[in-house]
Amino acid sequence: MVLIESLTKIDFVGDIKREYFYRMFKSEFSVESKGRKVEIQSYGIEVEKQDIKDGQVLNIERDYAKNISSQRHKVHNMMKMLCDNQVSPIHLVDILGESIDYHIADFDDLVNEAAY
Repeated sequence: MVLIESLTKIDFVGDIKREYFYRMFKSEFSVESKGRKVEIQSYGIEVEKQDIKDGQVLNIERDYAKNISSQRHKVHNMMKMLCDNQVSPIHLVDILGESIDYHIADFDDLVNEAAY
């Protein structure tokens, strides 16, 4: 996986500083279609939250969704929405689930094009 883009959001809850990191990464995977191996480029998102008090990291939560779409701009828009709404890692899949299901068709289009 290669980091492509990152956004950060900071919030304070009492004396605890919460840092949210939203990262878009690129990876590849292989599928076979019509007897040919096809390499597909894909983008995913990682969300991390760190709770910090007096310079010490108290807690880290992290989750990611891999292979969301083959189209970078779609994943960028999702990442920005997550950042703007300060979505926690534990809610990543809840928030993006339907969008991820919808964008799976992006991969079908690439596989069909590459198979010919």
